[in-house]
Amino acid sequence: MPRAVPGASEMDELITVTDRMRAGIDRVVSGRPELVRTTVAVLLAEGHLLLEDVPGVGKTTLAKALARSIDCTVGRVQFTPDLLPSDLTGVTIYRAATQEFEFRPGPVFSHVVIGDEINRASPKTQAALLESMQEAQVTVDGTTYPLPRPFLVVATQNPVEMEGTYPLPEAQRDRFMARLTVGYPSAEAELAMLDLQETTDPLAHLTAVTDAAQVGRLIETTRHLYASPAVKQYVVDLVAGTRDDPALRLGASPRAAIQLLRAAKGYAAVAGRDHVLPDDVQQLAEPVLAHRVILSAESRLSGRSGQDVIADLVARTGVPAPARGSVHDRGAVHDRSAAG
Repeated sequence: MPRAVPGASEMDELITVTDRMRAGIDRVVSGRPELVRTTVAVLLAEGHLLLEDVPGVGKTTLAKALARSIDCTVGRVQFTPDLLPSDLTGVTIYRAATQEFEFRPGPVFSHVVIGDEINRASPKTQAALLESMQEAQVTVDGTTYPLPRPFLVVATQNPVEMEGTYPLPEAQRDRFMARLTVGYPSAEAELAMLDLQETTDPLAHLTAVTDAAQVGRLIETTRHLYASPAVKQYVVDLVAGTRDDPALRLGASPRAAIQLLRAAKGYAAVAGRDHVLPDDVQQLAEPVLAHRVILSAESRLSGRSGQDVIADLVARTGVPAPARGSVHDRGAVHDRSAAG
């Protein structure tokens, strides 16, 4: 039997902690509140995050800010062409003194793993993360080791057109719940950044506002937010639409539908709601689906992107209306979406 919608105390804890996290990250990554909101939503949905953009726009800073907001273990890996899979997962060594083999865990055995410039490593090394990202475990020399929970990979990558990059394979991209583009800040935000970082590093003053155990509880609370049958059907309609779109050679998988619903719950949680709205699904459709689809040759030649195709799909897919007397009408939990 499904668990009931989270109670007032659980929602209060969720709202309080996410507000603190967003406020702290906002001070480091100024002028991009929507980016911060989606990042926290992915954390609450227990997903993995891929940040893609040109160097110098704050991808690694955002990843570090998220990690420092949580009092937990953090592993950071700088991906390079000579990085080996064992550099991530760990290695078994022989101890002559005890005449026994000992496993030395790699940086992937952390609550938050920051993978910097993931597409500069070879596909073999990239694939070393597949098992850990999907099953929260690592198998080395025939032995399987569980990873700590919660477990979150925040990876950054440069555009594939840049020198020295390897495109992530489809199976690897599909493990990331969302792909976000950081983008350039506005002129006002960039000026404020200059003032803020002229004499100090804001990351140095960012303190943890929660710990791994509490984040685990928040994730459990988020999983049990209410999603109506109409909202679930909307998710299925969007994902199925990618499979019939002539602009795409390959549509999104069933995993994409699961990830989109979970991400929408995370977005609703950040907004302070105990239920999911179609707006939440719309906001997350592009970050969750665009990196999972493969464009047709005609779309590539015409200069269209995956984001363009998903935006068109969202625009033409019918949005369900809330049923009267449904959870949307209760008003028991404050909706902070308009307040940001």
